Amino acid sequence: MQEIRIIPCLDVCNGRVVKGVNFENLRDAGDPVELATYYDQEGADELVFLDIMATSEGRATMVEVVAKATRDLSIPLAVGGGIRDLEGMRRILAAGAAKVAISSAAVKDPSLLAAGANEFGSRRIIVAIDARKEADGFWRVYIGGGKTPTPLDAITWAKEVEALGAGEILLTSMDKDGTEDGYDLELTAAVRGAVQIPVIASGGAGRLEHLWEAVVHGKADAVLCASIFHFRRHTIAEAKQFLADKGVKVRL
Repeated sequence: MQEIRIIPCLDVCNGRVVKGVNFENLRDAGDPVELATYYDQEGADELVFLDIMATSEGRATMVEVVAKATRDLSIPLAVGGGIRDLEGMRRILAAGAAKVAISSAAVKDPSLLAAGANEFGSRRIIVAIDARKEADGFWRVYIGGGKTPTPLDAITWAKEVEALGAGEILLTSMDKDGTEDGYDLELTAAVRGAVQIPVIASGGAGRLEHLWEAVVHGKADAVLCASIFHFRRHTIAEAKQFLADKGVKVRL
C-alpha cells in the first residue's frame, strides 16, 4: 500500500477560512495563512486551498493570499476556485502553489485539462468533482460552487478527466459535506474503481474512524478534512497514529 495522505482543506470566503454543511450555512474557522502554517507544523502531507466564491462571483482566485500562504510552507499547496484558463493556472502556480484544482472550467471546456496537463504536467492538475446522489442512484456533477447541476455522471466524468490528462481527482460528496457522519464510501469506491489516478475523498469526516473507512472501504488515496481539524477535535498526529495503528501506511 502506498502512503495515504492527510490533507486539511481551507475553504476561503472573503479572506477567511469557513466551514458549512452541504455547501451552505458557513461559519468562520480562522485565518488562511495562519491555518496553513499551523497545519504545516502539525505534519499535514498537503493542503488544499479553495476560494469557494470565486467562480460564482465571476472573479479570479485571490493570488496574493496564495503567495502569502505559500511563502514559508514546506508542504505542497493545491489551489482551486475561479481558475478559468491557462493564464489563471500560470498565475496560481507562479504564486507558489504546487497544484491547481479546476472544476467548473473543466466542465465548460474539457480541452483546458489537456492544455494544462501538456503545459504544466498532469501531476499539477487536479479536477475537483462535486457530486450529489439522485433518487435513481445517479451521482450528478455540480459546478459553480455546488450551485449549478450538470447532466454529467460523476463516474463517467471521472473517466473522461483522466483520459484528458488530470493527474488526480478531488471527489466531494455534497450529501456528506459538513455532516461529520462519514464519507460517501459508495461514491468514493465507485470513482476509484473507475480510474487509475489517485482519488482524494472529501466530505463528511467527523471521527478518525471515518478516515480509515475512506481508505479501506472507499479505496481513497488521500483524505481531505476540515471540521475535524479546524475546530481542534483531533490533530494531524492523532489521525496519522490512528491510521498507522490500524495498518494503514502514513508518513509519521
